Amino acid sequence: MAGNNKTTMMIFSGDMDKIFAAFTVATGAAASGMDVTMFFTFWGLKAIQKGNLTGDGFLGKMIGLMNRGGIERIGPSRLNFGGIGRGLFKKMMKDKRVVGLTELRDTALDLDVKFYACKTSMDVMEIKESDLIPGVCGLMGVAGYIKEASESEITLFI
Repeated sequence: MAGNNKTTMMIFSGDMDKIFAAFTVATGAAASGMDVTMFFTFWGLKAIQKGNLTGDGFLGKMIGLMNRGGIERIGPSRLNFGGIGRGLFKKMMKDKRVVGLTELRDTALDLDVKFYACKTSMDVMEIKESDLIPGVCGLMGVAGYIKEASESEITLFI
C-alpha cells in the first residue's frame, strides 16, 4: 500500500560515493518527516560493519580479509587508485566542509532511520550480528524487505 510517507532503500553497493548518496537521501527523507528503512545486503553491509575481521571458515576468513568492512575503509567506485582515492575524497570532502560518511551515518541513526542487515548475505559471508555497529535494528530476509518496500511511497536500490 504505497503512499504511507515511507521510504525503503536496498543498499547493495559498498562504494563510498553510493553509500554517501544512500545516507544523504535517507537523512533528507527522515528530516522531511518520512519513515526510512535501509536494508543492507552484500557489499552494502560494509557501511554498517564495525571493521573487524570476519569469518569462521577458510573462505569466510578470506572474504573478511579481502572485503574488510567498516565505513572508514570504503573506497570510491572510480578513481580509487589502490586505496589512495579514498584518502583524496575524504580530504576534498573535509576541505569543502562536506559531512563525512561516519557522521552522515550517525545522523541517519539520530533521525531514527532503521538499519537492517540481510541475513542471507551475512550467512554467506560469515558476518555475525556482533560484527555490526550499534543501532542496527536486526537481521531481515528478503520477505521482510519486500513487505517494507510494498508499504513505501519511495523505494530505491543503490
